[in-house]
Amino acid sequence: MRLAWQLARRFRRAKQQNRFISFISLSSTFGIGLGCFVLIVLLSVMNGFERELTQRILGVVPHGEIFSFNSQGIENLNTHIQLFSNDQRVAKVEPYTPVNGMIQHRGTLKSVALTGIDVRVDDKRWSQQVSEAAWKRFAVQTDGVLLGRGIAEKLSLDVGDSIQVLVPAATESLQFSAPKNVTLKISGIMKVGGELDNQIGLMHLAAASNAVGATMPAMGLRFTLHDPFAANGVMREIGYQFPQAVYMSDWTRTQGHLYNDIQLVRVVVYIALTLVIAVACFNIVSSLVMAVREKQQAIAILKTMGATDSLIAQAFILQGAINGVIGTTVGVVLGVIVAPNLSNIVVALESALGVEVLSGDIYFIDFLPSQLAWSDVVITAGVALLLSVLATLYPAKKAASLNPATALN
Repeated sequence: MRLAWQLARRFRRAKQQNRFISFISLSSTFGIGLGCFVLIVLLSVMNGFERELTQRILGVVPHGEIFSFNSQGIENLNTHIQLFSNDQRVAKVEPYTPVNGMIQHRGTLKSVALTGIDVRVDDKRWSQQVSEAAWKRFAVQTDGVLLGRGIAEKLSLDVGDSIQVLVPAATESLQFSAPKNVTLKISGIMKVGGELDNQIGLMHLAAASNAVGATMPAMGLRFTLHDPFAANGVMREIGYQFPQAVYMSDWTRTQGHLYNDIQLVRVVVYIALTLVIAVACFNIVSSLVMAVREKQQAIAILKTMGATDSLIAQAFILQGAINGVIGTTVGVVLGVIVAPNLSNIVVALESALGVEVLSGDIYFIDFLPSQLAWSDVVITAGVALLLSVLATLYPAKKAASLNPATALN
């Protein structure tokens, strides 16, 4: 192996004297490094989006929920809460009552999905979306409401304003009667991100249950699970075993498209940039094939001196692998340096160029998140090195099968 390494180094120095072969070799190294760098950075961005989805959206949206089939509400509410609280899969369970209606303010109507919550058990969930002062006002105002920023901006609402919420009412024959008019006072504005700011709001549980005509304290139960990605199976099991007829749902039905989009982009990015690395490795094939042709006589002399086919093959494999190792090392090092600091870099570029990469009115965050995962780094480096070595096999085999008599003729 030492002799093969010495031959590889000598062939590499000789190759650098040929500018065309040297350019192709350099382009392969650059392509591999660029592919590794971009792949690590983009995978870190996907990890960042997944982290923000888990912390922001899934920190606000319940992982699962069950909702009473009838208009009376959940029976034996406290008993069920105590029972589900002892389930090892459930981190938290809390009562809620949804109120879907229309906000009427100064002749303007806006649809809204209000959620009645028990402020005594649901105070920490909204700590990042609502200011402490707004939450304190909301806690003491039984007719208070917290509205999403998008709704408040569209209706020009501010803290202290009163709004009318028109809640549809249905009779036992499933015919709609005159809507119920509920007067609420804005306690604060909440910011969740994305489209949720244009849809949601919070009100007190008792007021919400009264607005929809429920005779029980709550119409449903909201679940926070230790593993949100197991929500579909857990909620099916809970719903099927519940003693009364209920609707069941989980976050994958309401917000699952965000997670699916992240995973789809992750797969597409990985495939595309792996192909970029593979194309860069093809340049290793080209440079080594030309190097074999240029060094035919040297290879023939080595064979006449007793060099084996495996020694010649090892020399060219090492020569090509050097490009892969250099490119992979540079790309991985740059990726590891840039990925954790990408958010700050983008903020600086936004300030310098006066542009906005992500708009908080469209996306659920207004910055570019990034989270480096060492597993992505290891896999990226491993794939790049593997493709680099595979690219050397054909030229190495061709060099090993060279006939000395033909080459020296």
